[in-house]
Amino acid sequence: MRPDLLKMKEVALIYLDRSGGLQKFVDDCKRYNDSKQSYAVYRFIISVNPSDIAELDVALGNQILHKPMKAVQIFQSVSEFVCLQRQKYIQHFKPDFSLQNHFIFELQVCFIAIKTLSLIEQLQTEAQINIVLKPTHLPPLPSYVLSLCEFPLDYISQRFYMSEGIVIAMGTVVKYTQGARFLCSEETCPFSEGFNYIRVHIPGATESATVRNDFVCSLCASPLQEDMKFRVLGDKQLVEMIDAKALSAFQGYSNNKPHFRIQSFTVFLRDELSNKMKIGNRYRFIGIPACIQNCSQVTVCIEVNSIQLCSPEDKHGTGTASIQACSALLAKGGICFIGDLLSQKKDKLELLQSVLESRTTTVFIPGKKYGDVDQQVILPIQTSFWTFVDEDSSSKKYVQKDDTLIGKLDLRSISTNLIDAFGLLIHCNELSCQLVLPLLDHIMKKAIDPEEVPYTISQQFRTQDYEELIVFAKNLQVELSSEAERLIHGYYLASRRVRTDSIHGSKLSTSALKILVSLSEAHTKLSLRRKVLEEDVLIAVLLFESSLTLKHGASVFCVAPNAVFPFDLIDENTLQQRDVYLMQCHQQLLQFIATYSPGTRYH
Repeated sequence: MRPDLLKMKEVALIYLDRSGGLQKFVDDCKRYNDSKQSYAVYRFIISVNPSDIAELDVALGNQILHKPMKAVQIFQSVSEFVCLQRQKYIQHFKPDFSLQNHFIFELQVCFIAIKTLSLIEQLQTEAQINIVLKPTHLPPLPSYVLSLCEFPLDYISQRFYMSEGIVIAMGTVVKYTQGARFLCSEETCPFSEGFNYIRVHIPGATESATVRNDFVCSLCASPLQEDMKFRVLGDKQLVEMIDAKALSAFQGYSNNKPHFRIQSFTVFLRDELSNKMKIGNRYRFIGIPACIQNCSQVTVCIEVNSIQLCSPEDKHGTGTASIQACSALLAKGGICFIGDLLSQKKDKLELLQSVLESRTTTVFIPGKKYGDVDQQVILPIQTSFWTFVDEDSSSKKYVQKDDTLIGKLDLRSISTNLIDAFGLLIHCNELSCQLVLPLLDHIMKKAIDPEEVPYTISQQFRTQDYEELIVFAKNLQVELSSEAERLIHGYYLASRRVRTDSIHGSKLSTSALKILVSLSEAHTKLSLRRKVLEEDVLIAVLLFESSLTLKHGASVFCVAPNAVFPFDLIDENTLQQRDVYLMQCHQQLLQFIATYSPGTRYH
């Protein structure tokens, strides 16, 4: 045996002993042995730290990083050697490296040792041992970062790379073949029995590379037939991802380019990694890239090795259903703008209402097309929904009644439950039928593009300043003062009384109190206080009353369309005018409560 290869095997043995990999290997063997079932292959996962191994031996570290398939063979030989030295490692668990001179001989007789020591009684040949190396990390160098722009031109070997991406679609978990046993179909051939032909899945290989019907015997050239009772199945899941850099395009940073292209790539999650990714999340992962040829089409895929969270006949295999991520899923933690609400069809509105109420969406996968049984996948929706209603469009579809209340928006085509599910309606009196979409587009871009500032005074604040403010404010723990709590309940009771009729009852939804408390607490946090004051409740009431006015028309407690900001704030004088305006609103609110909820007292 070559001296350099022998040294790498010795170093691998030292590393396994120091890292606890030897004991894990023995435990895994015991699990297989206790099952009393024969398999075509026995799979073992070995975690390796490239930095630690490189300190012990640079050559072995280089093999793991750049030639993982050859590194697997080294650890496979070491695993067989461990089986030979089983009694010493179990009884003492101390490496006896005085045996290094006997290493070559022992590797030659390892198969006999495995059967003699009964580590895995069912094991028949060395080829049945399937080692899966999982590096804990890769060196933080550009050469280890996957670049799809250069692949496969600059990638001459199948080795580990790290990449980062966002999940935009994913399939259900299906089965694949980890390993299979084949026998020669010629009964007189020595290879018609035993474990001479073992096929094992390797990264980047398709199912047909592991099992198919055109394999032939190397001894007599007769066709090989699979012994199905020894086939070993595993779980696999297909996930479509986009490069993390593409996220800037969704956020509006496209350098004013009207068109751009985002190319997704496929990753394979197998066995213990299945269901470890969620749609809309961003992941950093290590894997081995490969090109899969399917007729005239070439698909770039990545066999994922580790993950970190920061039709029946399809191109990926049979029985795979792919769930495409919609805008609501991709906008996780952000805003999903769905356009004019009245332009949506009835079934879409019903689906939207269900999503708003449950904060989840359910995808039905028919078993007739994908697998044997029907499946339902429930996906969480973690985004805010923005929409608008064009008053001019609404008035064209529905003739206004003569008794329509002042300020009330005609929403007869939309269910009350759906309107309530949005929480707040905000009236934009600057809009007109000609400017609705352009202005809304401008508002959305302003919301997602922090580089453009609307006011000169805000130029002295950076985007990072606002982000830090919001992060800090979100984590503040606030409590209601007794005055604020009485003001909320007083307004709620008074508003119920003035918005109740004998036919339909109260027009206030049951979630009104919760919305008022949430708005009050939000204003308190933005003010960097820990106690909710009456001034916070006032802002919440003005916003909520504006929403009620749009839904049901104006009430006795009449507020302006832009109740919180009735005029532009351009200097200190306008800020002072707003303070005076809010003080007047506060007195108006107290008078409203005293008149229609006289049981509520204030100091």
